[in-house]
Amino acid sequence: MHGVHVVETAAGFREALAVRYAVFVDEQGVPASVEVDDHEDEATHFLARVEGDPAAVGTARYRTAESGAAKIERVAVRDAHRGEGWGARLMDAVEAHARETGHDRAVLDAQTSAADFYAARGYERVGDVFDEAGIPHVTMKRALDG
Repeated sequence: MHGVHVVETAAGFREALAVRYAVFVDEQGVPASVEVDDHEDEATHFLARVEGDPAAVGTARYRTAESGAAKIERVAVRDAHRGEGWGARLMDAVEAHARETGHDRAVLDAQTSAADFYAARGYERVGDVFDEAGIPHVTMKRALDG
């Protein structure tokens, strides 16, 4: 199963968490206590896989924000697979799914180090830089039109 797929099993969710822990907790020092939150059950989770690799290489999730926008979160690609286009493939899948489920716009809180990646996808900065789990972030948004 090469590519990006919606998580539909508990095992898949555990794989998504394993990627998130590897990237956010182990690599970036985010406290494990804040990595899993109250939105896990309501979110739609995605996994990125390379054929022949038993471990998922990336993950992302989205949920409906109070504003009605698709709130994209927890976009992560394992270090060994960065630069291979997995972030873009994950975002393509998340945005397409969000459109299919009736969302006309997306919002995310990007780490400032990743803001250029999202800007290249049409996201615009909204507001000032803020701290989340000790990492500078900026809110970004875009329309999800075709």
